[in-house]
Amino acid sequence: MEASARFDVYDTTLRDGAQQEGLALSVHDKLLVAAHLDELGVGFVEGGWPGAIPRDTEFFARAAKELTLERSVLAAFGATRKPGVRAGDDPQVRALLEAGTTVVTLVAKSDARHVTAALRTTLEENLAMVADTISLLRREDRRVFLDAEHFFDGYRHDPAYALAVVRAAADAGAEVVVLCDTNGGMLPPWVTSVVTEVHAAVDVPLGIHAHNDTGCAVANSLAAIDAGAIHVQGTLNGYGERTGNADLVTVVADLELKAGRRVLPEGALREVTRITHAVAEITNVPPVNRAPYYGASAFAHKAGLHASAIRVDPDLYQHIDPQAVGNDMRMLVSDMAGRASIELKGRELGVDLSGDREALGRLTERVKADEAAGYTYEAADASFDLLLREYTTGVRPSFFDVESWRVITESTAGGGRVSEATVKVRAGGERVIATGEGNGPVNALDAALRAALLPAYPELETFTLADFKVRILDSSHGTDAVTRVLIETTDGVRSWQTVGVGGNIVEASWEALVDGLVHGLHSSGVTRR
Repeated sequence: MEASARFDVYDTTLRDGAQQEGLALSVHDKLLVAAHLDELGVGFVEGGWPGAIPRDTEFFARAAKELTLERSVLAAFGATRKPGVRAGDDPQVRALLEAGTTVVTLVAKSDARHVTAALRTTLEENLAMVADTISLLRREDRRVFLDAEHFFDGYRHDPAYALAVVRAAADAGAEVVVLCDTNGGMLPPWVTSVVTEVHAAVDVPLGIHAHNDTGCAVANSLAAIDAGAIHVQGTLNGYGERTGNADLVTVVADLELKAGRRVLPEGALREVTRITHAVAEITNVPPVNRAPYYGASAFAHKAGLHASAIRVDPDLYQHIDPQAVGNDMRMLVSDMAGRASIELKGRELGVDLSGDREALGRLTERVKADEAAGYTYEAADASFDLLLREYTTGVRPSFFDVESWRVITESTAGGGRVSEATVKVRAGGERVIATGEGNGPVNALDAALRAALLPAYPELETFTLADFKVRILDSSHGTDAVTRVLIETTDGVRSWQTVGVGGNIVEASWEALVDGLVHGLHSSGVTRR
């Protein structure tokens, strides 16, 4: 393929992304993430560093048997040979061959200061290390990409030596030389200048690997591509050490939707929101809500002025159609909401308010009053949905009647603590009294309420609390302050959020808990029994 026509999307989530603080991937996790990356259609999936990290060595061994990639090519990552050692005798170089991948990405020092201070060798030996290792891998029929570590800092310090490393790699048979902003300290104009100069000075395809320490990783990647780079490295969700790597999805979406450059298989871009969130579930590091394109807030609108315009034409306040990246427009209901916001949110939830201006006006005023009292419907769609039904039908969805509830927390002789709750409800035509124990008052109330309702509503068996957040409002009031609780409930397939506000955490939690169960039953099509 001609260099001018070629473009590589290279994902390093499993290696560089896994260096993020608090992110730990098992071998099984890595296999699952690799399968998602293949589904997205990235050109290359960097699996890790065999020989240096035992878990990565195991990953490549298992991948050979368990992982079938249809769109992507698996790459092993490693370093050039050690100083003073033959490439064929270096155990880590041998481990790269034993990983069995067709592509090997080598990291090499390209900043003269790192060669002498970190490697503790000569500049000439470093060039030999690059050439020897690449030559060996090429003789073994491996495609080789070279990551020129600290390239931009090194080029600004000693451009002649940085270029010498690139030329040594090219002469030995490297397919691509990737210029790395390892410290993440560059700005786009600097990247443009350096890549333009290097592109004119050497005859080898160039790539870009950017870190986000200046907040410019995506911009720096795009600047490098605009200056001639045909290979971009990054991670899903911008994972990576310190402030992260270039967010590969944002780079790809910018290229396809803004620059008109196809870099993923046809239709793959529509899957990015689903895939980034699926990977986040595996890593247990949620994507940032405000992330471009795939973030939960990427197409969320709050101000009433925006809503009025969006009702006329959604494109007036959105830079792309959210469906292009598999996302959705969301209207946030808050005290900033006007009638247009409420109307659009109702439409999003399947209720047309355009023909009932009186109900729309009353609901808008109710939302503003509730928000002033501490509620936040923008983070609790399920609670707003129940309110919406109440104002449009005159009846709030209900599946049981609460007679009373109470909860007691006691400290035991051994120093432990246990909470016990009692609830009295009418459900399924009967008065039910049930108790439940838990490691806290909310857990105990949840257990007691479920015990009371399960005979009438076995559907609740699949409902679980997925998240619980507490915020003290008007904290200047101290222990007398109003409390807001947000609860996320899931049935294993979908999830929904409810809000409760009260004079104490238990009261607020009870309101959010009840709303969560009611909304779950209502949205599942269950009728009152």
